[in-house]
Amino acid sequence: MNHSVRKFRTPYELAEKFAGELVLMIKEASELNRPLSVALSGGSTPELLFSVLGDHYSNSAPWEFVHFFWGDERCVPPVSPDSNFGMAFRTLFKKIKIPEKNIHRIYGEQEPVSEAIRYSDLITNSTRKRDDLPVFNIILLGLGEDGHTASIFPGMTHLFNSEKICEVALHPVSHQKRITLTGRIINNADKIRFLVTGKNKAPIIKAILKKDESALNLPASLVVSVNGSIEWLIDSEAGSLL
Repeated sequence: MNHSVRKFRTPYELAEKFAGELVLMIKEASELNRPLSVALSGGSTPELLFSVLGDHYSNSAPWEFVHFFWGDERCVPPVSPDSNFGMAFRTLFKKIKIPEKNIHRIYGEQEPVSEAIRYSDLITNSTRKRDDLPVFNIILLGLGEDGHTASIFPGMTHLFNSEKICEVALHPVSHQKRITLTGRIINNADKIRFLVTGKNKAPIIKAILKKDESALNLPASLVVSVNGSIEWLIDSEAGSLL
């Protein structure tokens, strides 16, 4: 699988460029009168992206055509500083005009197993299908220094390969419960975009993109676009070893 890689000088340049591209996709969806389904990620780079979108495009994008979902969420209330939804709300949603019904958050405060089932049903009923699987137009992913993506960590290949749409994962260190999309849903998206910045990510990016044997079973290396495209957007520090 060939990964398309784009390198930017700084995290802000990356966020600015992709924000503009995302707004163009939203405008194209509005012209076709088709909703655009976007699964969001947590992390510092998406937070920067959301801030750019909220500050620069609050009035210039037809936000009513976007339906936002999440690739993963920590099992915490939305007001928690750990909440991926909470971060997106503070940096983006409270700055734009978007119908509340278009924001499909994971209820991190609910019992995890039943919430994973509820969210799976919501995704099934809110997206189009391909090969009997839900299709997101865009999935944003981050990358951990350990090679994890979404909330699928090393040693949890069974979650990546699960037949379910969503699974409950356990953080290997904190033991915090999380709800995550599974690999077959991630890989079925039209557009998969990794947003990765920082020098501490450089070794794992090199290992994955160079197909190093040490990275072959890491969750992020298992992300392969089935019918769409996969692209890595990285800053100069994250790509310093390539």
